[in-house]
Amino acid sequence: MAKKRVFIKEEVLADYRLACVSRQISLLGRREALGGRANFGIFGDGKEVPQIAMAKFFRPGDWRAGYYREQTFMMAAGLSDPERFFAHIYGDTDLSRNPDNAGRLMNNHFATRSLDDKGEWKDLTKQKNSSGDISPTAAQMPRLLGLALASKTFRNNKTMQEEGKKFTVNGDEVAFGMIGDASTSEGHFWETINAAGVQQVPMALAIWDDGYGISVPRKYQTTKENIYDLLKGFVREKGKPGGILLYTCKGWDYPALLDMFGEGIEVCRKEHVPVVFHVAELTQPQGHSTSGSHERYKSPERLAWEKENDCIRKMREWIISSALADAAELDVIEAGAVKAAKTARDDAWKAFQSPIKAEREHLIRVVKTTHCPCKKQDRIDKIVADLQMVAEPIRKDVISSAKKILRDVCTNCSMKKPMKADLEVWMEEQRKLNFDRYNSHLYSETVQAALKVESIPPVFNDGSPFVTGREILLANNDYLLKNNPLMVYFGEDVGKIGGVNQTLEGLQAKYGEDRVFDTGIRELTILGQGLGLALRGLRPVAEIQYFDYLLYGLQVLSDDIATTRYRTKAGQKVPMIISTRGHRLVGIWHSGSPLSMVINSIRGVYVLVPRNMTQAAGFYNTMMASDDPALIIEPLNGYRLKEKMPANIGRYRIPLGIPEILNEGSDVTLVTYGSCVRIAQEAVTQLKDFNISVELIDVQTLIPFDITGTILNSLKKTNKIVFFDEDVPGGATAYMMQKVLEEQKGYRYLDIEPHTLTSKDHRPAYSNDGDYFSNPNAENVFERIYGLMHEYNPNKYVRLW
Repeated sequence: MAKKRVFIKEEVLADYRLACVSRQISLLGRREALGGRANFGIFGDGKEVPQIAMAKFFRPGDWRAGYYREQTFMMAAGLSDPERFFAHIYGDTDLSRNPDNAGRLMNNHFATRSLDDKGEWKDLTKQKNSSGDISPTAAQMPRLLGLALASKTFRNNKTMQEEGKKFTVNGDEVAFGMIGDASTSEGHFWETINAAGVQQVPMALAIWDDGYGISVPRKYQTTKENIYDLLKGFVREKGKPGGILLYTCKGWDYPALLDMFGEGIEVCRKEHVPVVFHVAELTQPQGHSTSGSHERYKSPERLAWEKENDCIRKMREWIISSALADAAELDVIEAGAVKAAKTARDDAWKAFQSPIKAEREHLIRVVKTTHCPCKKQDRIDKIVADLQMVAEPIRKDVISSAKKILRDVCTNCSMKKPMKADLEVWMEEQRKLNFDRYNSHLYSETVQAALKVESIPPVFNDGSPFVTGREILLANNDYLLKNNPLMVYFGEDVGKIGGVNQTLEGLQAKYGEDRVFDTGIRELTILGQGLGLALRGLRPVAEIQYFDYLLYGLQVLSDDIATTRYRTKAGQKVPMIISTRGHRLVGIWHSGSPLSMVINSIRGVYVLVPRNMTQAAGFYNTMMASDDPALIIEPLNGYRLKEKMPANIGRYRIPLGIPEILNEGSDVTLVTYGSCVRIAQEAVTQLKDFNISVELIDVQTLIPFDITGTILNSLKKTNKIVFFDEDVPGGATAYMMQKVLEEQKGYRYLDIEPHTLTSKDHRPAYSNDGDYFSNPNAENVFERIYGLMHEYNPNKYVRLW
């Protein structure tokens, strides 16, 4: 028989006090948003008691991947407080007051800081950890899987435990997950549950069930109207592999919740089995968010039921019936909670407003104390007066006013202290401060940043053998795995057979199944695994078998991986590599060409497009030396082609953002990348026969793009340019054109309009002929460039067709 829990009055009342404070800040938070001090609010009211119960088993070293209703859990875990809650509401950009997201996300989006001010790892075993929250429903699930998988990986590998002392203590950490019941309708949820059951990882997931998804009731969300019943098929059975443990409990039953979470998380931690807790009969007293009222979609009967079964009310009844406290004591606690919430709100608002008001006063002081015989003084006075009238200014008010004033001051004043000069100095200071507040840290700014990795060229000896591209990658992967003990490589068919192109052949046997391993066909959670592993200090390479299948995981890549460093303002990082292959294979779904869809959705991740496997290997080496994430697209038709084996395999590093001139020329600049390079080279040879000299440039990386101005310098010489790839019209060629002609001001050097050469609007049809007539080929390149030269000089380059 289980030992009966003994309740200590002080602990129970402290929990009750926290529940009441959390409820009050939710109520006040809604008022702040509706009153205009915040743009939006979303709150955890109705979930207070079960979150307090779960947080009691959250230990240093553990991780959380939750959603936007968990202020109570975070406060119970000691990772937040009421004043920080309001700093979230107001979007405070000061890290000392809002270390979770520095105002870059709406409220209730939490993240602990894994990195110090230099971007180095803290000892994550000494702190409780929360991965950075995002808003898309169920999007925390793939990341949760990876956080849990890291514990399993560490537990099974003693060498990794030694190398990762800042990240694990024997792999005993549990990954805590939280999700709303309606969000279990998402595919992210089911793919993660299946993967966790297969992989047997220490994942403890709570499902907060309040009966609704925004306004849509459970009957339209879940088969049988009960997620617990649906999950029964995942429960592990004696003699059968895999599975989960499944519990359920009423969300208002404080003692039963403690028993459930205590038992389940203990088994999860000890046995590394995923555990799911269905927390039922919860409420949402204020509805979904500040965007609407739940009275619009809940019946009077449901509203009455929610009031009667509110978890705080039920906890109060239990405390009194258990003789732990009387009603008068609880009344005092509740009154104190109201006062504490108001104090936190007032203090947070004052702290948020003070620096903005100081900036406003500085601007006004500069304007009023600087004498300038300006002809538009009346307009300036009106701008200043309007700014002074704003009771609760935001930075937009201050900067907008300053910009308007700058338009109206004289430019060549003879006064000793001209207003325009003072304002411009101040505005430049503000520009730098606001860049740091709102725009910084999309990519690493540390000494380990990918753009700071030292370039080391490949070395070729006289006796360097010619081998297939596959063998170059295999040798390079072998070197990286040997010299990076925290590196793991995984994906579909990656383990036993070494990948579909055998670039990891034999490496699972050499380094073990914990470091080179197969996954199921589930791209979404492959990327989620990589993200979670990277957050835990490992160095994952997550393989997506073909570029086109990246779309399955694009949401994780775009919303989570690409934004992690930015949305935590360098509090967390994701040093992972997404490896895939694409370009010029037959068929619609193996062509790997719709790059614009990716480069325009994953800013925050570098996109590297090598033309051969020597370049690809060099990019892997560069990224393994950095703390940035990257997508590397290996050229599909390069695995069997022969290349020289570099003598310094595994050690050379190709720099990012530096194009390579493959053929010098004087007539026209041709810009391309990846597998299109070989087609371009063939066309360059054909054009040479017609006395057209082409400067062929391989951009090598799309993000970053030509940071050295190589293409611009070529354009200055040729005054003509063609951008060539196999993306759809208006895709990556348009992106490259904008970079060169607009950002690099290349338009100044054009003698004739720029050209793009792309695929057709559709994906390539099957067969070699399908590829030839769908994608641009060498003849197309010839025709486009010859036609351009004919237009430029029709007497010299006569019409050929």
